[in-house]
Amino acid sequence: QVQLVASGGGLVQPGGSLKLSCVASGINFSGHTMAWYRQAPGHERELVARISDDGTTYYADSVKGRFTISRDNAKKTMYLQMNNLEPEDTGFYNCNTPWGSGTRVVYTWGQGTQVTVAS
Repeated sequence: QVQLVASGGGLVQPGGSLKLSCVASGINFSGHTMAWYRQAPGHERELVARISDDGTTYYADSVKGRFTISRDNAKKTMYLQMNNLEPEDTGFYNCNTPWGSGTRVVYTWGQGTQVTVAS
């Protein structure tokens, strides 16, 4: 059974930092491209960052230079270091394996984590 559990969210002031974690089970983690997604109220889900099995990374323009995606295959865990957070980063963050283009994913969404950036 595949499980993807994201954690590490919280309330932070603008300019602050958070580090999200995504622990995977039931999949061959090291062989999967993994990605972080977020959805803000009233908005569609968007791809935030992606990391391939070979370590190649992709970032949405809105987070380039502020967010860093990484992975630890031994721990079957993916991370998202978020620095210089902005109110526009507020949303529900989740992780999954991308399927094709856009925001289609392979697995059923697991537990996500809320990030709120506010004064």
